[in-house]
Amino acid sequence: MLHKIPTETLGPLGATMTHAVETCVHCGFCLAACPTYRELGQEMDTPRGRIVLMKEVLEGTLPLAAAQPHVDRCLGCLACEPACPSGVPYRDLISPFRALMKPHMPRSPGEKLRRWIAAQTIPFPTRFRLAALLGRFGKMLRPLVPSSLRPMLDLVPDQIPPAQHWPVVTPAHGERRARVALLAGCAQRVLDPDINTATIEVLTRNGVEVVMPAGQGCCGGLAWHTGDLEAAQAFARRNLDAFPSDVDAILTNAAGCGSAMHEYHLVLCGTPDEARAEAFRQRVLDVSVFLQRLGLRERPAAGARPLKIAYHDACHLANAQGVRREPRELLRSIPHVELCELADAQICCGSAGTYNLDQPEIAGSLGEKKARAVIATGAEVVASGNIGCLTQLRVHLAKLGSPIRVRHTMQVLRDAYEEEGC
Repeated sequence: MLHKIPTETLGPLGATMTHAVETCVHCGFCLAACPTYRELGQEMDTPRGRIVLMKEVLEGTLPLAAAQPHVDRCLGCLACEPACPSGVPYRDLISPFRALMKPHMPRSPGEKLRRWIAAQTIPFPTRFRLAALLGRFGKMLRPLVPSSLRPMLDLVPDQIPPAQHWPVVTPAHGERRARVALLAGCAQRVLDPDINTATIEVLTRNGVEVVMPAGQGCCGGLAWHTGDLEAAQAFARRNLDAFPSDVDAILTNAAGCGSAMHEYHLVLCGTPDEARAEAFRQRVLDVSVFLQRLGLRERPAAGARPLKIAYHDACHLANAQGVRREPRELLRSIPHVELCELADAQICCGSAGTYNLDQPEIAGSLGEKKARAVIATGAEVVASGNIGCLTQLRVHLAKLGSPIRVRHTMQVLRDAYEEEGC
């Protein structure tokens, strides 16, 4: 027998979800923006459809098992938010729903194992590095690996770059114009640690002192977006304690991390830390936004060779944080750069945290389409602001035999400085 779930038993997150549900007028403007609707063509795999499903589960008119496959297939890309004329805060619904329903979600043993491995490795750089190295050997034994774990092996890169380490404080070059704290990240520190190195070099070159708090940890985004509320809260509290208050901003160079930190008020909703989380998130900025507002003190001089760059909007930068203009303007500040836009730029590349692991077919299809859109520009380099997107692009460009280089916006800017010999 189905029973209505009283909203009051869901706590403050339940009230947040109810508001999001009530805001939707079911107009359907979100359908064209939704990647899973484009892939699957089903009403229930749209934001509008999922809102109906989640509402019915909460009201007790639909079993959770009927809604779960469609909720699981949501990328959380938030492309529906800018497309929505009613301003439905979809982010206030999808992650809270997953968190509150997690204890009731039926999972196969293989799914549980894969999710547990991801949760115990990706947010912890030392463990993740070891897991990635072991995964390279696992590829040789792929036929013997359970099918539920094979998507993890498929994403293991052929080479793991050496670990890099950064001082707690890196002083500004010349006169100090600002002081910031930088999130080091977790997966990024293993898959492409040079992104942090490039970020620090660009910031300090432009008069910014960079603090890398020793006590920081994972942003909690992977846990939050998969419904692991307890882990997400623990990560959030750790960062609330670790980051200093005597800085001009808290910077991120990974869109997913920045988006997660902007949702700390939801992660800690109804707890004694909610007000602290609200104040914290107001100080979080993507590095491109901070640099564009501050203004580049040192611009790459004319003489850098002409370069054609395609720019890919990371969903959690463009949709979740509304950051589109700033990284483009930074790239255009490099002399002789031609910036190319992608066809269907608003459509997710399919990375979306652990989505590649949980929905490999949809993720693979989206990744190939995005790679083909990049190739169609004729660019030499594709730039983006999120490690998940960069990894996805590398995998699918390589599968298509493309030589296009995949770089973070900060790496492109750092490379331009180095080319001119500044």
